[in-house]
Amino acid sequence: MKYALLMYGAEKDWAEADEATRERVYEAHGRFSELLRSRGADRGGEELALSDTATTVRLNGGEPLMTDGPYAETAEQLGGFYLVEARDLDEALEFARELAGLEDVIEVRPVVEHP
Repeated sequence: MKYALLMYGAEKDWAEADEATRERVYEAHGRFSELLRSRGADRGGEELALSDTATTVRLNGGEPLMTDGPYAETAEQLGGFYLVEARDLDEALEFARELAGLEDVIEVRPVVEHP
């Protein structure tokens, strides 16, 4: 079964991080990606640009309305995701625990697979 590991954090902290801190985080994500590959669980994932680069599309009176910025203003923003193959939720949570400390919040959600 596929699960999305959605990583949320305070963008301000990342924007203000020095190069050494960023390098440590990227190296840790590299190790995590290698763990997923070694277990045959890597199905993709990406870092996302900062939320101020987002464009949100909503219907307004039946017409699409586009606005600059993220869907919602929150303390933590979606910064990236991993898509993993896991036997079950317990294994997906095991992967999420490996990410603990790299991101403020990791949301684990099953992927709905359609035939």
